[in-house]
Amino acid sequence: MASPTSSNPAHAHFESFLQAQLCRDVLSSFQGLCEALGLEPGGGLPLYHKIKAQLNYWSAKSLWAKLDKRAGQPVYQQGRACPNTKCLVVGAGPCGLRAAVELAMLGARVVLVEKRTTFSRHNVLHLWPFTIHDLRALGAKKFYGRFCTGTLDHISIRQLQLLLLKVALLLGVEIHWGVAFTGLQPPPRKGCGWRAQLQPSPPAQLSNYEFDVLISAAGGKFVPEGFTVREMRGKLAIGITANFVNGRTVEETQVPEISGVARIYNQSFFQSLLKATGIDLENIVYYKDDTHYFVMTAKKQCLLRLGVLRQDWPETDRLLGSANVAPEALQRFARAAADFATHGKLGKLEFAKDARGQPDVSAFDFTSMMRAESSARVQEKHGARLLLGLVGDCLVEPFWPLGTGVARGFLAALDAGWMVKRWAEGAGPLEVLAERESLYQLLSQTSPDNMHRNVAQYGLDPATRYPNLNLQAVTPNQVRDLYDVAAKEPVQRKSDKIDTGKPATGAADTQEELLRWCQEQTAGYPGVHVTDLSSSWADGLALCALVHRLRPDLLEPSELQGVGAVEAAARALKVAEHELGIAPMLPAQAVVAGSDPLGLIAYLSHFHSAFKNMTPRPGPASQTSPGTPNAVLFLGKLQRTLQRTRAKENGEDAGGKKPRLTVEAETPKTEEAPVPEPSVPLTPPSPQPEADAGDLCALCGERLYVLERLCADGRFFHRSCFRCHSCEATLWPGSYAQHPEDKHFYCLQHLPQPDRKEDIMDGDSETLELPAAGENSTPPGPSAPAAPQEGPRQPTRRLIRLSSSERQRLSSLNLTPDQEVEAPPKPPRSCAALARQALEGSFVGWGIPAQSPEVLVAMEKEEESPSSSEEEEEEEEEPIDSDLEQALMTLAKTSGTMNKYPTWRRTLLRRAKEEEMKRFCKAQAVQRRLNEIEASLRELEAEGVRLELALRSQHSTPEQQKKLWLEQLLQLVQKKNSLVAEEAELMITVQELNLEEKQWQLDQELRGYMNREETLKTAADRQAEDQVLKKLVDVVNQRDALIRFQEERRLSELASGTGAQG
Repeated sequence: MASPTSSNPAHAHFESFLQAQLCRDVLSSFQGLCEALGLEPGGGLPLYHKIKAQLNYWSAKSLWAKLDKRAGQPVYQQGRACPNTKCLVVGAGPCGLRAAVELAMLGARVVLVEKRTTFSRHNVLHLWPFTIHDLRALGAKKFYGRFCTGTLDHISIRQLQLLLLKVALLLGVEIHWGVAFTGLQPPPRKGCGWRAQLQPSPPAQLSNYEFDVLISAAGGKFVPEGFTVREMRGKLAIGITANFVNGRTVEETQVPEISGVARIYNQSFFQSLLKATGIDLENIVYYKDDTHYFVMTAKKQCLLRLGVLRQDWPETDRLLGSANVAPEALQRFARAAADFATHGKLGKLEFAKDARGQPDVSAFDFTSMMRAESSARVQEKHGARLLLGLVGDCLVEPFWPLGTGVARGFLAALDAGWMVKRWAEGAGPLEVLAERESLYQLLSQTSPDNMHRNVAQYGLDPATRYPNLNLQAVTPNQVRDLYDVAAKEPVQRKSDKIDTGKPATGAADTQEELLRWCQEQTAGYPGVHVTDLSSSWADGLALCALVHRLRPDLLEPSELQGVGAVEAAARALKVAEHELGIAPMLPAQAVVAGSDPLGLIAYLSHFHSAFKNMTPRPGPASQTSPGTPNAVLFLGKLQRTLQRTRAKENGEDAGGKKPRLTVEAETPKTEEAPVPEPSVPLTPPSPQPEADAGDLCALCGERLYVLERLCADGRFFHRSCFRCHSCEATLWPGSYAQHPEDKHFYCLQHLPQPDRKEDIMDGDSETLELPAAGENSTPPGPSAPAAPQEGPRQPTRRLIRLSSSERQRLSSLNLTPDQEVEAPPKPPRSCAALARQALEGSFVGWGIPAQSPEVLVAMEKEEESPSSSEEEEEEEEEPIDSDLEQALMTLAKTSGTMNKYPTWRRTLLRRAKEEEMKRFCKAQAVQRRLNEIEASLRELEAEGVRLELALRSQHSTPEQQKKLWLEQLLQLVQKKNSLVAEEAELMITVQELNLEEKQWQLDQELRGYMNREETLKTAADRQAEDQVLKKLVDVVNQRDALIRFQEERRLSELASGTGAQG
């Protein structure tokens, strides 16, 4: 507030300017400030120096100090780096305003146009550490006192725009509201410059403004002419955002935020949500800012079932159009999901109002994301050059669950500022474009973990932000098409097809090359003479010889004496699937009959691509298959282990084997051939005489083409058919099961339990009504999202007596949630006993030096002591030792002790939330890539069907054309194999995340039992405790198996890399 004794009207205007929370109030108060000082708004950096010189006001001095410190960096050359540069910035979003601020600090004249007149977006943005430091350096705390004071680092879009608008105005940026940019007006003759086409009729000063730099930040739906945009498409993804009024009551402040919980690793939470409300989500996030902000990904079938979507349409625009979305049902949906996620602790949820005065809730499509092919262009006409740059969503549309939008947007704004500086220095157009494109290549790879750690050093110079920077990664010759001279038409590069994964390595480019490789691999085996890719494989011996050459320890030729052709082929197919990770593409009968030559060629090409570079050696080979099939192999073994475990649980014969994650190599002679089972989940249509079992889908009975085939449990399916019977989600190895009664396939989340058939939420289920406003839909104690518990109730602690076997098992458990933190030394007794000792003795245990309560109180007082200046108050938190942090986080989750030390507790809760955010972002990145792979596979399948139909039907086609089509088909097969291998790698990551979450939940459940008084435990409690302990041991063993698998793969890659260099 202004000083009570101050009579200077400029002081009052400045205070109003700082506190203004509406766009019009910011503009009016700044206009009043300039009038009180006798100044005109705009005009560039000189305006800032005049305001600072005349406004000698105590409240402004700290802000001047921050802005002077930023502008004083050498790269800005005291505001003289771009003195003669005129810039036009389109769009007053966060990225456009941030770019304008940077250009103003360089000394350029900056004019910004914005078609809107208000800031009304309540949605909340996640902030990276460098964005927090960047905004603090621009005075964010001065403009917005609650900036980053919660357990999660975020800010609403509206607040971010307001504080950047204030900085831009102070730095002399000229801003015009209600003006839309519609295009460029080239110079009509020599001596004139570039102008903008604006609507509605702009002031004469603005319409005659000539500029030599255009920065577009107008959003993803507007990209200036000349730029090419590439679409990155996945499967249908529907997001829902909701903003509720934040009354800032005590009850509301105590509700913990949700950094992100995803179904991919926390299925129990979403199962509880589905059972209680009928809502089926993929993920949900809750941030507490100006509003209570929720964002979630919903499933289409659920939205249709609950009446949110009135009708199912194949076109996304029509599906989510206003005419097809029921507003009341959407509001009930969002309110019920938010109420459940927060356990009803937010009370009556009232929607905030959007710019139109309507409830701020919406459904949006993020199935596809747009990405510009280039980040900059240069146009020249009549000797006048114009540099065009993109920032924000029109450069790269962010994937919202990753929280990368504003961070990468700010990086792009800084990169654009560096580009303008190089332009002003006189660097050639091609050189400037090459450097900008080199930086653009890095943008999509950036994360807080792979950038420079010291965020305080970040500045305009890219070297301060990006490690291992190479500004010559793109050469000037590669960007010639980005430089348009004179009246030449803009040269647009063709849009790339959707990313089809890693490039296929070792692909059999021709049928002759594949045949030659097969002959080399099967040479020398008695009775095997490979002369073609059809009849030579009919007896099954050639296939067995190929498997034996690659893995001599799996098949013994002498065992094949007297074995029939079908049995020999079936044995080779099964060994290749179970031990080499190569899924069958045709049944054994088709191999022997020679009825599917294209399927056999595609199958053999998979061997070729996986083992082409392997040098055959006599004797047993490595126990792991080289290259990418490792992940496929691992998941296949995991799926078979799950099947045996479930069979044992259902009382069926599990083969007498103990369930485990990794299995030994089965002896082929003791196993049955993978012939199709007679029982099919759905009754197929009447069989077609021209197609055998491998040509028909086991679910729909329709024709299966080569690239469409997916083999699971010895049968073949369309990928589009092999989905969860309940939620229609794609099924991946290790994440599905077949119900023993109805024979349908389900994802593990929707797999019906024997005693709870009513939990199946399929499309035929009765329509569910969402709870009305104010109703508490939360069941008594559902599984909450993974978040540190603030103060769990604990009974009086007494000694727990454990058996020796229990002590031994508990002492060997690794309960550390973060794999990267080194596990502490094995304690001499149980973890629970050691944790209790640590709680009672303050912070003693887990290798942590003993600290008396007095010492902690002193540390607490020291941290809470007021700083001598505002600058010190905003210093970053000091990093603490990782071991100490881990122990403190464990204590914070399991004890009320930390309530005595609020500063420590606040810091630890923040660190815990950050770790949860990292895991959530990792899970969502995996989910997005899986969706993109699924979309890519659909495209490959459609192309493969077209080629296969042409090969099968055109009998009069010249052989040369057929040969070309076959080569194209083989290339598609290799691309598919590459995508499937990448998909398996991602599913390994999913398993990791899932096991981490399971271990954390079981750990908390076990602690709850162990914290009870032993005398109060019932027999049922002890039995349940034993069950939880067994599950926890199983999960730890599974995580150990994953770690071993990854280590073996890493060593294999190192060995293959060394061999390649040698």
